[in-house]
Amino acid sequence: MVDLTLPPGSRVQPGRQWGEPSAAARPQRLDVYRWNPADGGEPRLDTYWIDRSRCGPMVLDALIFIRNEIDPTLVFRRSCREGICGSCSMNIDGSNGLACITAMREDDRAIRIYPLPHMRVIRDLVPDLSNFFRHYHATEPWLHRSEMPEREVPQSPEDRAKLDGLYECILCACCSSACPSYWWNSDVFPGPAALLQAERWMADSRDTATAERLDRAAEPMGMFGCRQILNCAKVCPKGLNPAKAIAEMRRHYLTRRS
Repeated sequence: MVDLTLPPGSRVQPGRQWGEPSAAARPQRLDVYRWNPADGGEPRLDTYWIDRSRCGPMVLDALIFIRNEIDPTLVFRRSCREGICGSCSMNIDGSNGLACITAMREDDRAIRIYPLPHMRVIRDLVPDLSNFFRHYHATEPWLHRSEMPEREVPQSPEDRAKLDGLYECILCACCSSACPSYWWNSDVFPGPAALLQAERWMADSRDTATAERLDRAAEPMGMFGCRQILNCAKVCPKGLNPAKAIAEMRRHYLTRRS
């Protein structure tokens, strides 16, 4: 058998236990990933016992309860608490999602919470999204016009409907961090979220830079770097299908070149 040695920081160590199940009316166990680069130690998995009768039903409610009542050093992102801003994206029980709209289970199994996978961790449940947003900004997510219009540019209801399934993206990074192509080539492959945004502007009837956008999206490891694994569609909290948008983008590109 091959003996594999993982680099420092790869092995998550057992952490501290906070609280006891016997002290809660409705006990719930949460195993939460903890890592503080300032400590110089290995990442660990802390166990928290909370009383579900004292907090809301969502995973984010539990994390807020932990920070307010048990451990104020726990770090995570959150904002709207309504599944709109995308701030509280994390890996919950092995699947990427938004903590604010992910309900805690009703059974007695532990809920395991990690930061989004395959991204550098800043601290605890906070990943570094710099590369993710670099790819997003590279799509130039704004309207391009060959000349400045003198008045409002109208759009028919039919053309507006073409944007459905594209504009709703909240840039939570759940899809990109679940995409194997992004794991392997995140320096050059834009990822499903960025490509979905690119298609959103290509599909917009008011935009006049479709050809340029298509050529840019077809650069090495662009739209053709997608392997249609569909992890992106599985984890999207808004029910979008980036793989479908990428396939449509490919069809437009190949049709234009034929």
